This record gives sequence, C-alpha cells and structure tokens, in this order.
Amino acid sequence: MKFDELNLKRVDKDVNLIINNQKVNVKQYLPISNKIDLVQIALQQSLEDGIYNEGLLTAYFNTYVVMFYTDLEFTDEQKENILELYDVLESNDIITKVSNAIPKVEFDDLVDLLSTQQRNNMEFKQSAAYLIGQFINMLPEQMEKVAEIVNNFDPSKYQAVVDFATAANGGRNINTNQPVE
Repeated sequence: MKFDELNLKRVDKDVNLIINNQKVNVKQYLPISNKIDLVQIALQQSLEDGIYNEGLLTAYFNTYVVMFYTDLEFTDEQKENILELYDVLESNDIITKVSNAIPKVEFDDLVDLLSTQQRNNMEFKQSAAYLIGQFINMLPEQMEKVAEIVNNFDPSKYQAVVDFATAANGGRNINTNQPVE
C-alpha cells in the first residue's frame, strides 16, 4: 500500500484554557521544526561563558513553551524582556496551566529534546574538533592584529628603547651584559 493512499494529514488540535475569564488555545502538537526552534532559542539565550545557566534555561524554555503552544499574542517589548515575561507568567501560574494542557507525551518529548541537545552541545564544546574550529576561527583575527603590529613597526622607536635599556644597564650591552664598545 502506498502512503498517499492513507490520506493522512498532521493533526492540529487545540485545547481551551480559561485564564482570567479569557479563552486561550493550547496546541496539542507542535511541528518538529517549531520544537527545534524553541529548543535552540532557549539554549542559545541561556548560554553564558560557554556553559548553560540552568535558571535562564528554565525561564527561556518555559516562556517559549507558552509562546509557541498558545495563541497568546505578545508585544515586541514583552518579547524583548523574556525574563520579565517569565516572571509574570510564572507568578500567575500560566506556565503550569499551559504545560499541563499539553499532552504528557508531547511535553516529555520536548523536554527530552532540550536535554539531549544541551548534553550534545556541551560534549561537542569539549571535543577536539570544537577547540580546533575555535582556534581556526580566531586565527584570521589574530593574524590581522599581528599584521597591524608589523605594519606599524617603527625601527627608530625600537632603537630608542634599546638605547634606553643599554643606558639603564650601566652602558652594558643588554643582550650580552658586556660593555658597549
């Protein structure tokens, strides 16, 4: 039998929540591309100095769950300050209500995706391939700095430093510590 003969389509169902006497739709399934986006954004924004800040990860992940799974509309200003938005959502128990309205299997899969990606990212950052890649990425910038130093090198200034060091060394050659002839 051909797959097309099954006439299958993605199931798009919502559940209604009542929050402050307002109806909020909660998706029961989020397409995989959206799940990947949610996880990647939460991970990127919670990365500090090469490690994941677990508090930030929790805040970003849970806020994005509400944003991705509901039909709530947020202003640009609210989207700019996710941590403030998280505090409002969390303190009003909206995160818990939305998370509980998502099927357990769906939510558990999302959490597993986050955990697996976080672990994989950290393992990769500790690998030789990552470190070599970082070195290669930094190399052009460092070479530009070296080229700038070489291009701006003034031999007369160098000689002035050598003369000063020789004088400060009691007139002895600074390389051999012998008197300069």
